[in-house]
Amino acid sequence: MTSFPILLRLQGRTCLVVGAGRIAAAKAAGLLSHGARVVVVAPKAVRWIRERAQSGKLAWRRRAFSARDLRGAFLVVAATNSAASNCAVFRACRARGVFCNVVDDPEHCDFFYPAVMRRGRLQIAISTEGNSPALAARLRQELELQFGPEWGPFVEHIGKLRQRFLSAGMPLDKKRDRLAEIAGHKAFLSFRRQWTRATRRRI
Repeated sequence: MTSFPILLRLQGRTCLVVGAGRIAAAKAAGLLSHGARVVVVAPKAVRWIRERAQSGKLAWRRRAFSARDLRGAFLVVAATNSAASNCAVFRACRARGVFCNVVDDPEHCDFFYPAVMRRGRLQIAISTEGNSPALAARLRQELELQFGPEWGPFVEHIGKLRQRFLSAGMPLDKKRDRLAEIAGHKAFLSFRRQWTRATRRRI
């Protein structure tokens, strides 16, 4: 079965990372960058995790994983160096209805980490459902060449126009036409010319 694509808001939600090595630290960093409350469970931890635990940016439970760690968890990432331990985490999550990702083990994943091309609020996510992260990464690099830095400001620009049109007292069909127009190719080319001139003046 194919996966259902979705973008999650993690602000304030508790996300559990089991393991505290280099890969686990990278997963924890990604969760923190999206506003999650990160809890790490592992007897030992790399310096990055220790430092952030000391500064209060994440919580570190210095012991082996227990099923009780899942209480209140929104999602879980299992990133220990033991396949057996990771599978035990996955089974505990499945029994409690908690989403789990076991690093580098697609068969034990409820969700996958896509390769993401970002330009401000524009995000394009690419996933092979764990079959080839390298291919997803290559496609992301190709998209980064196709979508330049002007796309971030453009998305912000049309977002403001959209709010203006939605609040305006005009017929629904006219709103649809205007919303399609501001997101169209001609509108983008016009915005890019203005953005490029403004950028050059700032240099």
